[in-house]
Amino acid sequence: MGSGVSNIEITVGEAQAGLRLDRALADLMPDFSRERLKALIQEGHVTLSGRALSPSAKVEVGQNYAITLPAPIAAEAAPQDIPLAIVHEDEHLIVVDKPAGLVVHPAAGNPDGTLVNALLHHCHGGLSGIGGVARPGIVHRIDKDTSGLLVVAKSDRAHEGLAQQFKAHSVHRLYRAVVQGLPVPSSGTVDTWIGRSDADRKKMAVHREGRGKHAVTHYRMMERLREAALVECRLETGRTHQVRVHMAHIGHPLIGDPIYGRAKKSFKTILETLGFKRQALHARTLGFIHPVTGESLMFESAIPADMQELLSALHV
Repeated sequence: MGSGVSNIEITVGEAQAGLRLDRALADLMPDFSRERLKALIQEGHVTLSGRALSPSAKVEVGQNYAITLPAPIAAEAAPQDIPLAIVHEDEHLIVVDKPAGLVVHPAAGNPDGTLVNALLHHCHGGLSGIGGVARPGIVHRIDKDTSGLLVVAKSDRAHEGLAQQFKAHSVHRLYRAVVQGLPVPSSGTVDTWIGRSDADRKKMAVHREGRGKHAVTHYRMMERLREAALVECRLETGRTHQVRVHMAHIGHPLIGDPIYGRAKKSFKTILETLGFKRQALHARTLGFIHPVTGESLMFESAIPADMQELLSALHV
């Protein structure tokens, strides 16, 4: 198991001015829960000019906070013999085609039975330690009920190299989504800021510029369906729930999405008949430069059977 400490620097923007430190960091770091951030602050891992602060400290525009994510200890997640669809594997990384319903890493409510548990068994514990005790090897995520491709780091060198590519937005990611209605125009770009919803911290929402994280999705309609469309989404950034939030934002929520879309009665009947109980979203294409060999890699995953059935039921 690898080891290492991750250091992050965060600068306060105008949108966070006057907020509590834990609230401001939750805005700026939406992939972390407020409770996790509060714990890091209380443990002295968040500093301003070398000085530790309390979670209730008020922040000011331009302040630059240093955040240290502690080095992981031995993985607490237990190896479990769960079947995996492996698309590619070498000594540094592994690409998996994740089925819908499989959680990526252990968390509250899902202590085991996750992709991480399966990978610890498959790789005999040999995953990068940079992600921490609950997330060994995890460089990026896809939602529990989204299917498709993701890459996991087996070595720290691979983890660092892949993380740099995700940060630089150079990873090629294409998703296929079935959305309500026909987007007009049929192709375009959604460019917003995404952060935690004020009304529900489990949800993400579009916010004013400077609050949350900048998020860009390029979409194009692939096929017209009955009161719906098959859409391809290319992610320039990779924020939590990005495709789901962005398509709902432009008035075309994903069919089956229990959080960001309310299905029409006609869709509800189809979903109930098919037993389709998830957002219709599939991570179809994943491309990146191998962080160790420098080789250009590109992988594709066929749309899974449940989404194919949905498409067939919606054909005009």
